[in-house]
Amino acid sequence: LTVDSDTDQEHLNWYIVEIYIFLKTNNHLFTRTIEDHESVMEVSSGWGMDSDSRLYFRKNYAKYEFFKRPLDFFPDHMVSISTETNGLVDHSELIQTFLKSSTCPEIHGYLHAKEQSKKSWKKFYFVLRRSGLYYSNKGTSKEPRHLQLFADFSDSHVYTVLSAKKLHGAPTEFGFCVKSTKCSSARDLKLLCADDEQTRTCWITAMRLLKFGMQLYQNFVQPYQKQKASPMRSISENSLVAMDFSGQKTRVIENPSEALSVAVEEGLSWRVSQEFTHPSAAQSSVPNIAIHLAQPWFHGKLSREEAQRLIIQQGLIDGVFLLRDSQSNPKTFVLSLCHMQKIKHFQILPVDDEGELFYSLDDGHTRFADLIQLVEFYQLNRGVLPCKLKHHCAQITL
Repeated sequence: LTVDSDTDQEHLNWYIVEIYIFLKTNNHLFTRTIEDHESVMEVSSGWGMDSDSRLYFRKNYAKYEFFKRPLDFFPDHMVSISTETNGLVDHSELIQTFLKSSTCPEIHGYLHAKEQSKKSWKKFYFVLRRSGLYYSNKGTSKEPRHLQLFADFSDSHVYTVLSAKKLHGAPTEFGFCVKSTKCSSARDLKLLCADDEQTRTCWITAMRLLKFGMQLYQNFVQPYQKQKASPMRSISENSLVAMDFSGQKTRVIENPSEALSVAVEEGLSWRVSQEFTHPSAAQSSVPNIAIHLAQPWFHGKLSREEAQRLIIQQGLIDGVFLLRDSQSNPKTFVLSLCHMQKIKHFQILPVDDEGELFYSLDDGHTRFADLIQLVEFYQLNRGVLPCKLKHHCAQITL
């Protein structure tokens, strides 16, 4: 697989999501990505009379990220790969094993399963193969006599379960299920639950690949093939550099400290122009305090849990972020950022320097006049963060 991983066109991250709802069973919610090759009309025609299902248009930065960074999605301890000659395949060729019929990838690990017609959940060792999803009735044994078929995917889809603990009594919130296209009630669903988000992502991604295989890869590469046929100017993270246009000749600014001072100076110049353009802002005693409110990355009074849910919906890849008001301290802000499939929260503290207010992520060592300046800096520089800010989290429903 050879794809330019630096190519990043925002429109490729949009997708249609199906929200499947059973009205007669306490509005249980199940959601899945409708693949690019699927017919939306066929999907909606499968909704039953007792369903209030709907479609949403959303952004997901991790839509095809597993093709670019497969090892982030498939931890070593969950994956076994063997060919038809029983030889081992290097993990750098992981995705190819899902696409070739001559190789057999295997995902294995513990999952919680809801027992049919009962409210209880039980933990089993599961094995995912091309022929279906199996659980072992004897510890971690993979012997054929100990493996029981739990579900196959020839006529089924995998859904993420929303509010798994509240609506289904699941041990964790990381629920998902296998739903047959002929399923008529929530009781026919095969509910599962993982211990963490990375584990759930691994199982769901593997099920998507085993079900659709090469079709997913074709969906992924098609826009890039069109781009080569009709070249467009694209901007990658590596092509963004600080430039100095003040002299007779332009030059690249390689010193991070100099880049920051130039960014501050340009930011102040831009704000002066904004004050002349908007007299009401110039008349205000604190023109820069609320300048961030109109930014798409600012989400106001969003809770920690809501911020995490929003980022998960839009893709657990490095650099997905949002800013919000701190719930514990009304005078501070919080940067919520995804790194290594985990969401971390960083407090942005106000710094008062002789009556001037600044904002900082590193106890005042690096200061910014407002949040816009802070975000712009960390989009180009990692600084104290584990990664740069790459994709702002859009405000969406559900």
